[in-house]
Amino acid sequence: MTIALPRPDATTAPGSLDERLYDLVEGRFRRIVHDNPTTATFLGIHTEDHRLADGSRDALLDELARERAHLAAVEALDPAEMSPSARFERDLELHNLRLSIFGTEEIRTWERRSRALDDLGDALFLVFARDFAPLAERLDSLAGRLEAVPTFLARHRTRATVPQVRLWQRLENAAAAELPSLVGDIVAAGEAALRDTDRRRLARAAETANRAIAEHAAWLDATLEHGADDWALGSERLDELVHLRALDGLDTDAILAIGREQLEAHRAARVAAAREIDPTVDERTVVERVKAEHPATFAAALEAYRDAMLRARAHVIEHDLATVPEDERIEVIPTPAYLRHLIPFAAYFESPKFDRDPSGIYIVTPSVDDDPKAMREHNFSSISNTSIHEAYPGHHLQMAVASRHPSLTRLLTDAPEFVEGWAMYSEQLMREHGFDADARFRLAMHTDAIWRACRIILDVRLQRGELGVDQAIDFLVEHTSFERPNARVEIHRYTYTPTYQLSYLLGKVLILQLREQERRRLGDRFNLQAFHDSLLDNGSIPISFHRRLLREAAAGRAA
Repeated sequence: MTIALPRPDATTAPGSLDERLYDLVEGRFRRIVHDNPTTATFLGIHTEDHRLADGSRDALLDELARERAHLAAVEALDPAEMSPSARFERDLELHNLRLSIFGTEEIRTWERRSRALDDLGDALFLVFARDFAPLAERLDSLAGRLEAVPTFLARHRTRATVPQVRLWQRLENAAAAELPSLVGDIVAAGEAALRDTDRRRLARAAETANRAIAEHAAWLDATLEHGADDWALGSERLDELVHLRALDGLDTDAILAIGREQLEAHRAARVAAAREIDPTVDERTVVERVKAEHPATFAAALEAYRDAMLRARAHVIEHDLATVPEDERIEVIPTPAYLRHLIPFAAYFESPKFDRDPSGIYIVTPSVDDDPKAMREHNFSSISNTSIHEAYPGHHLQMAVASRHPSLTRLLTDAPEFVEGWAMYSEQLMREHGFDADARFRLAMHTDAIWRACRIILDVRLQRGELGVDQAIDFLVEHTSFERPNARVEIHRYTYTPTYQLSYLLGKVLILQLREQERRRLGDRFNLQAFHDSLLDNGSIPISFHRRLLREAAAGRAA
């Protein structure tokens, strides 16, 4: 990889070890990008677009050993010999490493669940869907990745030295059924864009890939007979994971209590909104009416998502809620088929930092299992709330700004309580400032908050082993009125992403607390846009680290 990499600007009083730290960070970044070509593509580094990773057990354990060596090297740097900004980057790098190592070494989902096809789908989709280069050039890279599929899948299977979790293997098999449709779309795109020789190469590569996918699906089926049904982390490992997440000192019991408090608060708020809409009928009837107000077709729904997103962007600018970069871009497209068994509603792929003309991708799922009631989840009130969450001032704005920070450590930080918390905070922020603020939209906002409160409760209780999958689905349907296929996909994802689900509403609560803390500290000098811009400019880092930066900035101004 020959791309020039940024690093934080030198301070007026640099420490003697600042550059040594940044050299170590850059070395790790280059290793990760080389060893994980899909990560490179995701970041907008396209030197690796023709390759797939070595997903074998040996390669993964070798990566773990190198992460441990990097951790030791960073720990050995004396923070007293660093500037305050480099000291902050060192602490964040240590946080990232300890969390990553724990996931690989202790949680070990990689050993009990094949996710090779999901990874493969991402590797193909990110090159195919983004227009960073002419289509013919991207198809040439895709042919290389398709040719590598048999080896890629065979190496992934070497991870499975213990019984595989049956539920997770069935989810992977759903990807096996849908992924050939993405491969077919790639081949179809080549019909008009490629010369004969390149077109034939792409078609051969697709055939080879589809055979390998079918063989992988047969292997997945074979693992079911001797598979396992136990996937929960258990209380001890869950507590350790929550500790490593640096969630402002909260433990799982405190987080669970927050989830229950929020559930009751938003249930009461939704009842109040329903009464405001129609006081003559019960809440469920009002919810059903709101869900019945939806576009006639999914194509019309996509246009409604685009309209809500652009209206929200204009509202953020008009009301000085945050600074919106002039050159950011986003497009709204249907969720590709291979992801619909994982994403029941919508999701966001962030703008690649290193692309010349980066664009975010906002995907919306038409239906799960061709459910005839699916359009009810695309009601106008939900469309508005989802577009705030995924686009403005939610994920897209937050990540588009965060990617401009020169820190490679921040770029690789995994802090869903800030990323998802910010998106949820944005939903309330926009209602506070008059965007789609009538009772129908507030009912949708409280419904989504009820869903995220359920996520906190279910994330903790599922991973502790206190609930089973069917019980969790019943709980979610009861409290949210989701269509059952959507709820089932939701709960399946919770089983293999411990502590991610609890991040949404918990993060919003923590950001609201931080906002109030700053408001009290600054008094009349508090400026909402400046507060938001500070959070966005500092990147996608844990809220406890944001709190530290605000505290250090205040101390510096006082000094």
